[in-house]
Amino acid sequence: MKGLRPTNLPGLASLIVCMSLSWAGPARADVVSDWNAIASQTTIPVRPGPSAILDLAMVHAAMHDAIQAFQGRFESYGAPIQNASGSPVAAAARAAHDVLVVRFPTQSAALDTLLDNYLSALGLQGDAGLATGQQAAANILNLRSGDGSFPANPEVFTGGTAPGEWRPTPPALAPMATPWLGAVTPFTLKEIAQFRLPAPPSLDSGKYVRDYNETKALGSTNSTARTQAQTELALFYSDNFLALWERTLRGIAGANINNIGDSARLFALANLAAADALIAAWDGKRFYHFWRPITAIQNGNDDGNPRTAGDAIWLPQIPTFTPPYPEYPSGANSLTGAMTRTLERVFGNKTTFSVTSAFVNQTKTYQRFSDMADDVVNVRIYQGIHFRTADVVARRHGTRIADMAFSHFLRPVQKDDDQ
Repeated sequence: MKGLRPTNLPGLASLIVCMSLSWAGPARADVVSDWNAIASQTTIPVRPGPSAILDLAMVHAAMHDAIQAFQGRFESYGAPIQNASGSPVAAAARAAHDVLVVRFPTQSAALDTLLDNYLSALGLQGDAGLATGQQAAANILNLRSGDGSFPANPEVFTGGTAPGEWRPTPPALAPMATPWLGAVTPFTLKEIAQFRLPAPPSLDSGKYVRDYNETKALGSTNSTARTQAQTELALFYSDNFLALWERTLRGIAGANINNIGDSARLFALANLAAADALIAAWDGKRFYHFWRPITAIQNGNDDGNPRTAGDAIWLPQIPTFTPPYPEYPSGANSLTGAMTRTLERVFGNKTTFSVTSAFVNQTKTYQRFSDMADDVVNVRIYQGIHFRTADVVARRHGTRIADMAFSHFLRPVQKDDDQ
């Protein structure tokens, strides 16, 4: 996944102004999408690596539980909440707000203003549902207390110098981002170790040679093998992947869902599965710490394999783009595998949807979720930051985790026929 661009409170302040002006009436989409946009703006720009997924999963678990306290259609993620009254919209907004305030205490004033403006625009200030939202948030925050996220004294990991070992890549030469992420308590799995990926291909294997030569040819900054269409696709997906996916979820929900309970469940399932897929990916990255193509290809003559010709001046398509963490498995494909599989389970694979890239300010329309997943596998090669095996394995792994989450969490409640 692409490293996150730095930002600060003015970004959130701008969001307050824009949303306050637009919320002269009912919210544009629904409360779930509205607060997903707020949560994304609050979390993604300031969290290292993909770690904002932890905050987003908590926000959406709390919103889901707040709404289901009223609807009772799906299992809750945390403890069920009894005797809910008032508006489920107010409850969901308060649940999201409260999780964000605890996770981002320095932004509490801005978030308080957002909540006040939101409720005021909908005529829900002082609504009884706020108490339900407060309880939903408290339940999730209690469940996730001590989960190992954002440690006070995080490990500084710089890998090794032996062939195959990851080490900081130019131009920043930064240590691994969030090396602790792979040890965070998962949201839907019993333990990440049970889902640890197999080792990447050995440097003397035919698979490694094929991967190496493919990325070397298609992923270089001056590639003559990469087509213009492949270059454009790579640039399209040079956006921050987590921001791109949350934006895509909002579009899909807005086009296909008209019940806030269904919307809340979709966002919760997608983000819970994505969180565990990324935790598992970081477990693999830290455990195997496999080198990036820029390191592998520049040192190809020293890897012990005569079939991997090195190029000391080789650079990926965007020389500044290589993320600061090991190559195997692909975080972007772990995330995409989890997201697309969740969407397939809800809507079926053949679904028309759009993806917008802020990097190039363009939109692509797909007819199948699997088609987007195919593209993401390929673009990380065209970008020159991954080998194919890391992409394919990660996509499969994210898909498997999403299936596990969908089968065991937030399931429809079975009611007696006479109820």
